[in-house]
Formats: sequence, C-alpha cells, structure tokens
Amino acid sequence: MVNLEWYRTFKAIYKTGTLTGAADTLFISQPGVSLHLSSLEAYVGYKLFDRTGRKMIPTERGKVLFNAVSEPLTKLEDVEKNFQKSTEKHTPTISIGMCFETFQTTLEQYVSTLPFNLIISFGEYPEMLDQLDKGILDLIITPKKGVSPNILHEAFSSEQIILVGGKDVDVASFKKAVKTKDSNQIEEWLKQEKWYGTTGDMEHLFQFWILNFGHKPNFRPNYIVPNMNSIIRCLKGGTGLAVVPDFLCKDEIEKGDIQLIWKGNKMLENTLYFGCRKNTSYQSEIGHIKGLFRQMMGKADDANVHV
Repeated sequence: MVNLEWYRTFKAIYKTGTLTGAADTLFISQPGVSLHLSSLEAYVGYKLFDRTGRKMIPTERGKVLFNAVSEPLTKLEDVEKNFQKSTEKHTPTISIGMCFETFQTTLEQYVSTLPFNLIISFGEYPEMLDQLDKGILDLIITPKKGVSPNILHEAFSSEQIILVGGKDVDVASFKKAVKTKDSNQIEEWLKQEKWYGTTGDMEHLFQFWILNFGHKPNFRPNYIVPNMNSIIRCLKGGTGLAVVPDFLCKDEIEKGDIQLIWKGNKMLENTLYFGCRKNTSYQSEIGHIKGLFRQMMGKADDANVHV
C-alpha cells in the first residue's frame, strides 16, 4: 500500500521545484525527501521528475499525477489541521502565516517561550488570506489586505524597501550620479554591478525599479539564492547589490557588515498588517503574538533604519 507521505512529499517537490525546498516546507531532511520520491517512483513504475542541476522538472506523467492528487491532498491537510485543533482542549493551538524571512528575523527567537502550541505556515500572501478566511490559519502577517468581510486587518508597522550592498562596493561614483539626479546615469551604474535575487520573489526589486526609473529592470540578478536572509549573508562577503526590506538587515548595517546604498529618489514603503478573522476563539493567544511583534518592530524603528 502506498504511503500518503510520499504523495505529500511529491506535491512539495512539485511546488518548490527542488528537493531542498521540499525538505524546508515539510521540515524533514533532504535524504528523507529523496527516499519518499524514489519510493513513490518505484511504486507507480515511472519517473516523476527530470533532474536538471538542482532543479526538479516534472515529467508528463508527473504532471498528470500532480493534477490527480493535489486537490485531495489539500483537502486532507485542511481536515488534519482543523481536527488537530478540535482535539486539543487544554493547550490551544494557533496557526500563523507569514513569509519565511519575517519568521526568522522576528518570531523564531520567541517560539520556545510561548504558552500555547504553534503551527507556522509559509506561503504566498493570496494563499494565506484564503486559508485565514477558511479557518485554517488564525493570524497572518502581510503587507497586502484582502477583501473578505470576515477578516480584520490592523496596521502595526511598516517596512521600507532599500538598496543595500556589500561593504566592499565602491559607491563614490554612484553618489556623484545621485547628486546629478540623472536617472539614466544612476540606472547605468546600478546595472554594471553584480545583483542578488531570490527564487520565488522579485517583487521588491520590480517595485523599487518602477518607482525610481519608470519601468521594470531589464536584467536578471547574477545570483539567485533561496531567500532574502540568504542574500544578506552573501552580501556580508563584501560585494554585490540587492533590494530588501530594511528590517531584515538593520543589524548588519549597524555593524558595518553591509552598507545602505540608496533609499531611492522616491521612498518605497509597505504597511504591515495583522490579519485575523472577526470571530475567533484565540483572542488571548493572538494578542500575545501581536504584542511580541509590536515590541520587535518598535526596536526596529528605534534603530533609525526606517524613515
């Protein structure tokens, strides 16, 4: 009989495109992901992915299988999460959705101190809004507001999107270009540098470029890494540029590990919201999490990285 975890792993590989991404999503080891995949391929009798470097490209049979199992698996996961809550009466369990970088930079350090059970979910903002509306998630941290009448959005902080670089980047000529206010000259200097980006989200770079130059960047980053925290660690090597939210790199800027290069001629700032349902049984637990975020974001504002 097939192991349902094999299908869950197959779905995670399909959605993330890598074994590493699937392992991170499922909180299991990469060898475990490989074992599940090889077991499922042996069971169904054909290859489900072609391996191209580190990228996993679904075969035609893999696409057919995904279309067949994706919706049933999603429904099963929804049942699993809701059932888990209903059977734990003494210690509440709340589910929170946010981006991976936000979790690492903020809430991760407090998880072990929480007086209730916690499930953290990572995903795209539209997906998280939908799961919040359906009752799968209890709270989300998001820069985007939904339209559901069942969801309350509460602004609690903001993030400024800034251009940062390694400490060894020579910015003397760039500063001269900025003083001229010649956008073509500024853009040309930027395009000559090495750039970092992430596999799943280029939105910050696109928004920053459109706001300051009137169009999307006509280049691709030189180095694509898993997430923005990876970018910041890479920049500490000394060179390269990236566009990132300021709260993710405030400590590195203060220490001189990386440098703030430009906030743009026009400020790109996102409001951050708490999103929760109007009717929830977890007001106390959600209030606890909100308090932690307000405390952490207050410290970020005091660091003078926000403008």
